[in-house]
Amino acid sequence: MPEFTDAHGIAIVYDVHPARGAARGVVQLLHGVGEHAGRYGALIDALTADGFTVYADDHRGHGRTGMKQHSDASRLGHLGPGGHHAAVEACWQFTQLIRDENPGLPLVILGHSWGSFLAQILVNRHPDAYDGVILSGSALRTPGGLNAGDLNARWKTKDATGMEWLSTDPSVAPAFLADPLTVSVPLLRLFGPFNAAQLYGRPRKDLGRDLPVLLIVGRDDPVGGPRSVHKLADEYRTRSGLTDVTTLVYPEARHELFNEVMQAEVRADVRAWLDARFPARA
Repeated sequence: MPEFTDAHGIAIVYDVHPARGAARGVVQLLHGVGEHAGRYGALIDALTADGFTVYADDHRGHGRTGMKQHSDASRLGHLGPGGHHAAVEACWQFTQLIRDENPGLPLVILGHSWGSFLAQILVNRHPDAYDGVILSGSALRTPGGLNAGDLNARWKTKDATGMEWLSTDPSVAPAFLADPLTVSVPLLRLFGPFNAAQLYGRPRKDLGRDLPVLLIVGRDDPVGGPRSVHKLADEYRTRSGLTDVTTLVYPEARHELFNEVMQAEVRADVRAWLDARFPARA
């Protein structure tokens, strides 16, 4: 497993999945809170089959990085020295590594949930580093746009696992809970109030680059949901000056679109969006 060392001495573990055939572009995949890059196998397979090399790290405190960092599964999800700011900077360091290893290829940043918030922050700070943006299960990063309450509230029953909010597929919640590299502690308690507050922000005014953006969200996603995502899309248009902003809402779907019953449709939509903007090389 390749790794790089961040500014605080934390070893960040990552994987490189080469494109099948000639690469037409690169995707930097950013996973969500409490999980790891290993949960995105089907998406990675679809992207590499479509000619994209995929780089995916386990963020600070998470997955294999978290185990190397803490040597204790009960500490997974805790970000460590430097907190959320350091987690963002490690993702930016990863972007630079990817750029150095793939000169001349377009780079798309694809973030899910917390990964989508990291992606929003990175695009605000470094718009020239990316050529496209895909945000899954995202939200406008404001107190009214992000749900800070119980994400499983509408699915509470006496037999609920507490993770039903992830997907309508009944196999996803138990698989998440059985995974030794995931953690179900809510973000606010996991990160603490100071680090959680650093998630707040809005799209940058006058981004200076007209990046294409794809926003995908389940209709029943409790993190932000369609209302918040539509507001985010509007802000990318009106504040950032972007002209190619697409929003796709999936009926009956919850938070993890890449683990939903219609995941094949979601992957096909992502590939179609990429194909229209980053055509295969001759």
